[in-house]
Amino acid sequence: MFPMHPHRLLALAGSLQKPLGAAIAGLLLLFSASSSAADTTPLRILAFGDSLTAGYGLNNPADAFPAQLERALKAKGHNISVIQGGISGDTTTGGRTRLDWSLASKPDAVILELGANDALRAIDPKLTADNLSFIVKRLGEAQVPVLLAGMMAPPNLGRDYSDRFNKIFPTLAKESGALLYPFFLDGVAAIPELNQGDRIHPTAKGVAIIVERILPLAEKLVVQAEAARARR
Repeated sequence: MFPMHPHRLLALAGSLQKPLGAAIAGLLLLFSASSSAADTTPLRILAFGDSLTAGYGLNNPADAFPAQLERALKAKGHNISVIQGGISGDTTTGGRTRLDWSLASKPDAVILELGANDALRAIDPKLTADNLSFIVKRLGEAQVPVLLAGMMAPPNLGRDYSDRFNKIFPTLAKESGALLYPFFLDGVAAIPELNQGDRIHPTAKGVAIIVERILPLAEKLVVQAEAARARR
């Protein structure tokens, strides 16, 4: 085989570089476009809870917790969609049962607000703790960050029950690393003008206070969700 003249070799290399360069440029543009499209997709936060999440008793769905939280996060500049995942009357057992079905919405993060109905029904705190632990563990396996919204037992159930129930949320948050908002109804519970006639469910104004107080932690959840999405 005869050796190729140096000038012809250089010419051949140059001719190859042009289509190769064009192909690489095309791939870079395609990657950039795909990345830009992904960046514009809103983060999906699932508000997974009971009537306090579902907006029980409120005439306008826009006054419920998920809708108010979404507006508050958007006002802070976050590209967010908050999914309504509350079912009135739900217990932690109910939440555990429907968890996989709820994950079909492919949330990037979850605000877990369950436990109030367990306390109202005086369910054994061990069962409540086991259910919440299962839910948080399952979300961790799915690489979905969690903000745990704590609840407190009604005082009429006695000191022993209250002590066992109230420690569920901080203990679980410490064990799992989940973000913790200690009491979902903080600043609203037992204040007549912020609650409906049943003295349990907040008015639209009461929900606004909940959103205002939980917002800093919700923003931390957004940061965790963004990091989790980048890893996937």
